[in-house]
Amino acid sequence: MTNLKKQLCAAIDANRTAIIAFGRQCMATPELGYAEHKTSAAILEKLQAAGVKDISQTAITGQKGWIYGKNANASIMVLGELDAVISPLHPQADPATGAAHSCGHGAQLAALYAAALGISAIANELDGNICFAAAPAEEYVQIEERQKLRTAGKIEWLGGKQQMIVEGAFDDVDIAIMTHASTASPATMCNNAGEHTRPHIVTGGASLGFVGKEIRFTGREAHAAVAPWQGINALNAATLAIQAIHALRETFPDSDSIRVHPIITKGGDIVNTVPADVRMECFVRAATTEAMQRVNAQVNRAIRGCADALGAEVTITDLPGYYPLQQNRSIGKLFTQNTLALDPAALAEDGIPFGGSTDMGDVTWLLPAIQPSVNGFAGALHSAEFHVADEDLAFILPAKIMAMTVVDLLENGAAKAREIIKNSPRRTKEEYARLWGEIVSN
Repeated sequence: MTNLKKQLCAAIDANRTAIIAFGRQCMATPELGYAEHKTSAAILEKLQAAGVKDISQTAITGQKGWIYGKNANASIMVLGELDAVISPLHPQADPATGAAHSCGHGAQLAALYAAALGISAIANELDGNICFAAAPAEEYVQIEERQKLRTAGKIEWLGGKQQMIVEGAFDDVDIAIMTHASTASPATMCNNAGEHTRPHIVTGGASLGFVGKEIRFTGREAHAAVAPWQGINALNAATLAIQAIHALRETFPDSDSIRVHPIITKGGDIVNTVPADVRMECFVRAATTEAMQRVNAQVNRAIRGCADALGAEVTITDLPGYYPLQQNRSIGKLFTQNTLALDPAALAEDGIPFGGSTDMGDVTWLLPAIQPSVNGFAGALHSAEFHVADEDLAFILPAKIMAMTVVDLLENGAAKAREIIKNSPRRTKEEYARLWGEIVSN
């Protein structure tokens, strides 16, 4: 614990009450992606209060601003996410939208605010600039609604960080850091109430990438009782396609970690009419972009074959989902060291994969970045039971670790940051868009 790290931790501790109050506020006021207007305004106010300058809006509701060091040898972005997921049974769900922070993004915003407070106290000793960004729309939900935004020209990409990438929000950033909630701590680390008793972090874990899909089966209407033979049942084509996808599963190599999960979002119009307009959404997840592309082609072939078998028409719209998460191991080691410096009793693990997906994967494809998981939460992610179990672990500790990692990267002429940048050549956003075009070209 260097003097700089002690100073930034003291600044965070001095504002503990305000940080926790803001975390509670965020968790209790969930909003869905690209509609996080109140949440965006709230984090804007907090970042300004913490000394963040030159704040600009990005990706409709996103915010991005800076705290400047004494030199500009490197730039580090610290991120939090604005949006909630749809979980209508959650006790803090918005009754109108079903939105709930059952993935912990509200806690990320509290940590973002806290990290800004800590960095602001010592920034004049750092040899680089620190960007603080609140990113929208990480949860890949409401595909149809986001397609409307796309058609209207308000966005090009469905994921918030993807939209930030194409808008250039990462063009002036060398390294990116954020954390994510985890409820996977061992039972031995919890008390009888299920509350965490010590920190648990996981660095270096990979996640799955995915292709998003909109599928529309078109049949022919007929009276379902009087003359069903005059119709073409689009619902039968859709359910047959789901079964065909099931039949494919034994062909997926275990090493590719394939997950294909379709849902029917519209099953017809009325019971008494043969369904002629049936719609599905689907994700095709895999551990690599190559497997994503290969399996997506298999799934498309199965869907088209089932539609053809029943005489229905089908339209498949493949959409860029998210890239697999590829975390930078050097930054992850710094994160682990700072965790143990704060609490030598912490459990720090490395390389445990996360089965979900995140648009931070797209950022890690572009430039060196990390998204370690941290505890302080209980209940399954994306469930009605998810909640903050320990506010210090959920709100305060991640902020300290991220801010301390920024110090490691930007002190001494930003030597560690420059070494990582040298060993991790960044790709361009043009390369990024081109690869996605290849993946969804089936």
